[in-house]
Amino acid sequence: MTDLEAPPRRAAPALLGYAAVRALGLVVLAVWSAARGKSAHTLLTARWDALWYTRVADLGYGYEVRLPNGDVHSNLAFFPLLPWLERFMHAISPLSYADGGLVVSLLASLAAAWGIFAVAEHVYGGRAGVCAVLLWAVLPVGVVQSMAYSESLFTALAAWSLYAVLTGRWVTAGVLALSAGLTRPVGLAVVAAVWAAGIASFAASADSGATADSGAAAGTSSVTSFGRDRGAARAPGAQKWRCALGMALAPLGAAGYILWVGHRTGKGPLGYLDVQAGWRNGFDGGAAFARFVGEKFTSFPSALAGVGLIAGVALVLWLYVVGVRQRQPLPLLVYTGVVTALALCASSYFGSKPRLLMPAFPLLFPLALALARLRTSRSAWVVGGVAVASAVYGAFWLNGTGPP
Repeated sequence: MTDLEAPPRRAAPALLGYAAVRALGLVVLAVWSAARGKSAHTLLTARWDALWYTRVADLGYGYEVRLPNGDVHSNLAFFPLLPWLERFMHAISPLSYADGGLVVSLLASLAAAWGIFAVAEHVYGGRAGVCAVLLWAVLPVGVVQSMAYSESLFTALAAWSLYAVLTGRWVTAGVLALSAGLTRPVGLAVVAAVWAAGIASFAASADSGATADSGAAAGTSSVTSFGRDRGAARAPGAQKWRCALGMALAPLGAAGYILWVGHRTGKGPLGYLDVQAGWRNGFDGGAAFARFVGEKFTSFPSALAGVGLIAGVALVLWLYVVGVRQRQPLPLLVYTGVVTALALCASSYFGSKPRLLMPAFPLLFPLALALARLRTSRSAWVVGGVAVASAVYGAFWLNGTGPP
């Protein structure tokens, strides 16, 4: 049985558990929203970013809102893959653009859960893979996985691209990275992971080739650090060409859209940065976020929130360091590092940072390993309790006033 044939069967417990957690979240959301006289369907499909994606699907690019303070919110800030899929769903079915986006997100969330399982299982084993998926499902902002947002779609593409890298499917990894780059700006993290792994593979191949030249009589292997599953069965030259092609394909999605926006706005290659500036969003190394946290300590009630924010950031950084110490594969560390840096160092929409961190699923692997060491009954109680808390928090959060 090949490596691609086995995961569907092995992933079944993870996918069933994921579906159960998300179903619980949707039920709690429906009950909570009904009690407040709101529509859970509207909350999932027609608020904040979901509205912007729907407008792109319906009207194309060019829509913008000018705020009283002079800011310009342009829909060019939203990458095109999700709107394309919404338009496709609308064309082949009676679904509206918004409902098409909801269906895409629900299907993509299952694909993301499967991809997370595949990566975690490949690195740490099946039990850790199941735990990683369940932990991703019970994130406090996990309700976003069921919204007509692009997080689930992006995470699915990123997870499977990383899995393709880890198993030596370089062209597949490049195509998926290209698609991730058409989904969100953070698609650059997937590109960086593919390139880092590719460079490491070429370096390892060169080192093993030199070793082979000096020790061919001893039968020295030339299999690289990445792609052990399939790379050994191919001629080294063919593997190198596939690696180079995957690396060449990876950045085309993000680069293509960014260059198109620059051409459309007439501002050249940096035009997309101007679009983001209109949303008061940029990359300042975390200075604005630090000021935001510092301002929380001006009064006692808000100081508690400030402490919580510092603890949350510390937890994220600690999990990354633990991943490094546990020797996570290079592409996972690069991907997670870039996603985390872009999320924490963005200069606006501070309330959205938990959502922006959600695609950084390898951060959960140290916790998944710890959970996997527990007895099944105990881990089930832990996950079940957190799932209930996550469902309640998600319903409360989505019924609030601020964007997720």
